[in-house]
Amino acid sequence: MKPRVFVRKFHHWSSVIVAVPVIIMTVTGILLLLKKDIAWIQPSSQRGTAVGVPTQSLDTLFAAAAGVERAGLDHWNALDRVDIKPGKGIVKFIGENNWEVQVDTHSGEVLAVAYRRSGIIEALHDGTFFADWVKLYVFLPSGVILLLLWGTGLYLFFLTQNQRNRKARAPKPARRPITDRPD
Repeated sequence: MKPRVFVRKFHHWSSVIVAVPVIIMTVTGILLLLKKDIAWIQPSSQRGTAVGVPTQSLDTLFAAAAGVERAGLDHWNALDRVDIKPGKGIVKFIGENNWEVQVDTHSGEVLAVAYRRSGIIEALHDGTFFADWVKLYVFLPSGVILLLLWGTGLYLFFLTQNQRNRKARAPKPARRPITDRPD
């Protein structure tokens, strides 16, 4: 099989094979790029009464967050992470259930409670939403194949352009003059 034919067939069939994972990665990647701009994806960070080193202890701040029943942060093990933002004067308590509670680091007041979808979108983006093995055995190969598709697409593009340029530069065969007289 000629290399040109092989590249075309590889390009054709591999694009079909990776279509679904690549669509998922692309859509979720776009959403993740916009997570700071769309509060539905990730709640906007509030501003506390003062910036700098918190004046309240972390236990006191967590107690304020735990007081919000719908967030379900009734014990430390319910947390996925704690994000301290001294420049904004807040601390974000993010639960494993994707609820986020923002607390003022100086007053201890709850500033915002919202559902955070960015974690779910990240899990969809890397494939772990479906199962841990999907990340390595479906999404990683799809990414590699996508890179190869890009390369083969460029190869085919420049190959076609080169052929068109050669045709345009090739000398045209001389035409025989048309005569009405039979020889």
